[in-house]
Amino acid sequence: MAKPRRTPDLVIIIVILLLLTIGVIMVYSASAAYSHHKFDDSFFYAKRQMLFAALGVFLMWIVSRLDPELFYRWAKPGLIVCFFLLVLVLIPGVGMVRGGARSWLGIGAFSIQPSEFMKLAVILFLARYLSDHARQTDTFTRGMLMPLVYSGVAFALIMMQPDLGTGTVLMGTAAVLIYTAGARMKYLFSLCLAGVLGFAGLVLAAPYRIQRITAFLDPWQDPLGAGYQVIQSLFAIGPGGLMGLGLGLSRQKHLYLPEPHTDFIFSILAEEMGFLGAGTVIILFAVLVWRGLRVAIMAPNQFHSLIAAGVTGVIVIQAVINIGVVTGAFPVTGITLPFLSYGGSSLTLTLAAVGILLNLSRYTE
Repeated sequence: MAKPRRTPDLVIIIVILLLLTIGVIMVYSASAAYSHHKFDDSFFYAKRQMLFAALGVFLMWIVSRLDPELFYRWAKPGLIVCFFLLVLVLIPGVGMVRGGARSWLGIGAFSIQPSEFMKLAVILFLARYLSDHARQTDTFTRGMLMPLVYSGVAFALIMMQPDLGTGTVLMGTAAVLIYTAGARMKYLFSLCLAGVLGFAGLVLAAPYRIQRITAFLDPWQDPLGAGYQVIQSLFAIGPGGLMGLGLGLSRQKHLYLPEPHTDFIFSILAEEMGFLGAGTVIILFAVLVWRGLRVAIMAPNQFHSLIAAGVTGVIVIQAVINIGVVTGAFPVTGITLPFLSYGGSSLTLTLAAVGILLNLSRYTE
């Protein structure tokens, strides 16, 4: 094991702090009208987002200082605990229903989303499993089947909530890890084909998902129903132009666009800050991906490399899906934009994952 450097990757730290700052500002701007109307407090969501961001940054710093050997040791127990939480959340009276999905555990105002923990647990476990079987990753059983069994069970439990968006991110991240570990291309092609067929089956199994696909193809067929979110999102992005309407001057956040401070915060960003603001956020994500892949490539061993690739993969997949949804490129699904969207479990767990990435950056060769 190489000796750790004195400091982690400073570029990653700067990018994360910039994204968090933009996120807090945009959460306030996007939620001020709604929170004032509902809670008589324009800063209701902004104050909580600042608290989540502070907690997440603290966790990121703690994790960045840990011995990387702990990630290996905790991989199996962490996965088992997350499986238990995913089963627990499905029990009526225990799991909390929000947005039509039984995805939360909590008491009163405090709640967690076990599926967010599972994404990180799958990264650590598959990194350990694939590195332990490094000489067998080109075989179907060790390199493809067993990793899919573990991640597939987690996907099935998440789909029982149901939460297709989080499940898609989880399986996409598993595919990134399998590819990075060196699985054969014919197996990866089979995996992609099975994923497309499985996704089609899941869509056909639920009428509301069919409505979302129909709305994606032509939202104006049902402008007040299934196509409403996409249309309102595009109404926000379009007038933004190059420079935007100005910070705080969004029209769509005034109870027109649903979830303006969570799933559709990028729409409000584009409306208020224009192409330049939206482009800046995309560039920051691109820089984060570059530095994350750099850590993966320069890692001293395969376990570190797979974790770095997995953490980078889960962030970029989630960001691409979210931005694709709000711009009408993908069907609507409940995926938040990392570091910007309002949310406790998602933000703190994502920052903890970045802490792992920063930790591993201290050991790059």
